[in-house]
Amino acid sequence: MAATLQGKRIAFLATDGVEEVEYVQPREAVEQAGATAELVSIKPDQIRAFDHLDPSKTYDVDVSVSDADPDRYDALVLPGGVANPDFLRADPEAVRFVRSFFDAGKPVGVICHGPWTLVEADVVRGRRLTSWPSLRTDLTNAGATWVDEQVVTDNGLVSSRKPDDLPAFCAKIVEEFAEGRR
Repeated sequence: MAATLQGKRIAFLATDGVEEVEYVQPREAVEQAGATAELVSIKPDQIRAFDHLDPSKTYDVDVSVSDADPDRYDALVLPGGVANPDFLRADPEAVRFVRSFFDAGKPVGVICHGPWTLVEADVVRGRRLTSWPSLRTDLTNAGATWVDEQVVTDNGLVSSRKPDDLPAFCAKIVEEFAEGRR
């Protein structure tokens, strides 16, 4: 039986510079599994996605991170893109929002450059995860065990390296999000 996310609310934390496919495909996956997805951002109104280094579509923001209540969400997804997580990790409200999911034992999915925000939130120490290869040193220095695998799960934290990994990443976040809190 396929995992179901009926009745679950999933936060997608992103801002300008998000890698479009890393936002769109996971959102479609959780919505197809029955979840309600909301775009949470450090910007009001809209964010600009990118297709690698090329500007792409804009997406409407559902709620500002400063107004977002982490208790309303069952899980969190952090898409990548180079600029997106760099902006997020510099925003104290975004970092607080991310940390709250780990404090509550809620599942989190992160892909590509997304783990930069996890490093800033100080939630990778002792965890095994993957990312875009250039983050290896950052994650290792923050106390994580970095591995080069398509998808890695560590106690509710699902991580993947790049857009090519999205099919495996999407399947695994749906599965982990269905299992719920750890």
